[in-house]
Amino acid sequence: MVSDFAAGNYRFIPAVFQYSSGAQASSGYEIERVRFDRLVPLAEGFARIAAYIQAAGRPLTSFCACELRSPAAFTEDGFRAFNQHYVKTLADWGLYDGGSTNPVARSNVCPEIDPPAEPSFYAFSFTRPGASASPSFVIAGGAEARDGPGSYPERTVRYRDLSPEAWREKVRFTTGEMERRLAEFGFTWADTTAVQAYTVHDVHPVIVDELVRRGATRSGLTWHFCRPPVVDLEYEMDCRRVLREVVI
Repeated sequence: MVSDFAAGNYRFIPAVFQYSSGAQASSGYEIERVRFDRLVPLAEGFARIAAYIQAAGRPLTSFCACELRSPAAFTEDGFRAFNQHYVKTLADWGLYDGGSTNPVARSNVCPEIDPPAEPSFYAFSFTRPGASASPSFVIAGGAEARDGPGSYPERTVRYRDLSPEAWREKVRFTTGEMERRLAEFGFTWADTTAVQAYTVHDVHPVIVDELVRRGATRSGLTWHFCRPPVVDLEYEMDCRRVLREVVI
């Protein structure tokens, strides 16, 4: 399923029109992750990202992943409308052709406390030439919703069920989805340098069996007190192998 995006010097796992399931730098290139010290609203963020990438001597098509923060979880229709707005800039940058495939990986979550007033950038990643033989990749955020047709209520694991058993099943499914995406690139948890979890619920009752024993916390776990981007999703994760990270 992995496709090449030669214009950006990376390959990606096709998913849906708003994002891919992951991006991996091509041979001879590496991914740099840049985190904003403070959240930057979407339009300003795109402008600052463009300036940073171009100052590094790279084309805008090298933009390969981003991490967003939104004011609150969207309805399904609201999420679709946001995504249709979001991809307009990607189209202008030569990343999105208007079809069903988008090479840029993404996470978009909603801080429960002190959320931004509007959708904003938390971090972004792009490819640049690199001498290291070590691979680099970003796996997009995924929650407890199965791929395929149907509405979110139809695809969500144990929809609106927060019993202990349902919670374990949600986390187990999401961890498994991360493993599936890693495997698409030929990697496992042992290759990751960072793992992030997003939930407002207590993950501790299941963390040992569903994350630690499976190797997901080899580099620790960064927990963000955030909700996934769609109403009634409860747990999201993403992961990466990135050796160059900066804060601006």
